[in-house]
Amino acid sequence: MEITYFLSFNRLVSKSFYRIQTRMFNTGDVVFLNIGYEEDPPMAVPLAESDEPNRFYIQLYHRTATQADLSGKRVLEVGCGHGGGASYLTRTLRPAAYTGLDLNSAAIAFCRKRHKLPNVDFVHGDAEKLPFPDQSFDAVVNVESSAAYPHFSRFLAEVVRVLRPGGHFLYTDLRPVSSIAEWEAALAGAPMRMLSHDDINAQVVRGLEKNSQRMVELIGRMPIGLRSIGREYAGMKGTGFYRAMQSGKYPYRVYCFMKD
Repeated sequence: MEITYFLSFNRLVSKSFYRIQTRMFNTGDVVFLNIGYEEDPPMAVPLAESDEPNRFYIQLYHRTATQADLSGKRVLEVGCGHGGGASYLTRTLRPAAYTGLDLNSAAIAFCRKRHKLPNVDFVHGDAEKLPFPDQSFDAVVNVESSAAYPHFSRFLAEVVRVLRPGGHFLYTDLRPVSSIAEWEAALAGAPMRMLSHDDINAQVVRGLEKNSQRMVELIGRMPIGLRSIGREYAGMKGTGFYRAMQSGKYPYRVYCFMKD
């Protein structure tokens, strides 16, 4: 029951709530849709003043993407959302080219309008059927998106297909405890070598807590009828999702894989 609820909620969010978010927050300042990350002591990642309001979202991207050197590389982000991660990683890690892909066409339109950076492009497409030739990229980034995919193993097969030999899959997401074995089996079955992995529950919960003021402000912009689901999805203190994260019922992990 827990697996079914979790996956159904995430797929509903992917198909409906993300699109609603894009319509509601089409103002240019909401460029991240992931939850946050903070270490103890604080990461203190140096940020431009314009990036500071998004510090905790950015730190999750930073923690995930810096597991490999992306300088001069061709990078694909699957599930790019509103493109904040694409912008930050391009400006700071200096890839040669960065492509963001998302199933939400409204989000892709938002990204194309909001993030006009050299060597960055945004593509509408399906994570389980990537519209790119074999061996197109040196790295694939995937942040807090894969739980919404109907067939996770198909996505992994596509990641392997579009990666060049020696390329990296830089990945972070969560699952309910009762589906960890299935998650691990799918990852182990993909023809990639795991270089590292880490449980980051404590850091994500700390990020939720530190980012609460920002989330209160954003949820306050939503129609009254949607604020309850907004609080739940954002993991505000007191919500079921926050309590589940705090108690470890939804392990959140970060991985680095290499295609040999």
